[in-house]
Amino acid sequence: MRRDLLTQLNDARRERRAAVLVTALEGGEQRFVTPELLASDPLGEELDAALRAGKSRLVEHDGKSYFLTVQVPPVRLVVIGAVHISQALAPMVKLAGFDMVIVDPRTAFATPERFPDVEVIADWPETVLPPMKIDRYTGICCFTHDPKIDDPALEEALRAQCFYIGALGSRKTHGKRVERLLAKGFSKSDIARISAPIGLDIGAVTPSEIAVSVLGEIILALRKKPLRTEVRP
Repeated sequence: MRRDLLTQLNDARRERRAAVLVTALEGGEQRFVTPELLASDPLGEELDAALRAGKSRLVEHDGKSYFLTVQVPPVRLVVIGAVHISQALAPMVKLAGFDMVIVDPRTAFATPERFPDVEVIADWPETVLPPMKIDRYTGICCFTHDPKIDDPALEEALRAQCFYIGALGSRKTHGKRVERLLAKGFSKSDIARISAPIGLDIGAVTPSEIAVSVLGEIILALRKKPLRTEVRP
């Protein structure tokens, strides 16, 4: 591999940016492709599919073979609210292979005893999230029903273009949430990225069922929807 390509891959990994190294099997020609270049690349569709899957693969195009070395950051899920749904969701997220962090300033709920295998931060989202540097490979779930806790997290998630943003609450509750976010300067198209009520519509009732619907929606957003490019259109 050329030194400049290795440097670009290492830089992308360090900065939590997605990238693909395309190698032509015939001749060994290589190029470095980032998400914002997909539209102009002859392998754009194949690269998009590989990035969404997060898997390296061999592809055929116009009678030629290419190996796509895919590099995507580890997916992170930040859950706002150390509640019963979060307890049910934690082992499911681990099985799915994602990292999870729970943030809740309410110290009575945010305890290691209630979440033995998950990082729990007993502090306010507006304090925790900026240094965490959430990004396009971060999902945010808000479960507290408390605007003082959920709203700052939603604002940070919208600014960071997180691939998934969900919030618990009825349509009426979300309507009031929309009004607050509009007053903060977010556009209707920004706010439309929030999944509310949170989760797939599978008729979930119990905390465990809601957790299943939420994780399903997160995977859907990550794997099936159009890739979130590095530059917003």
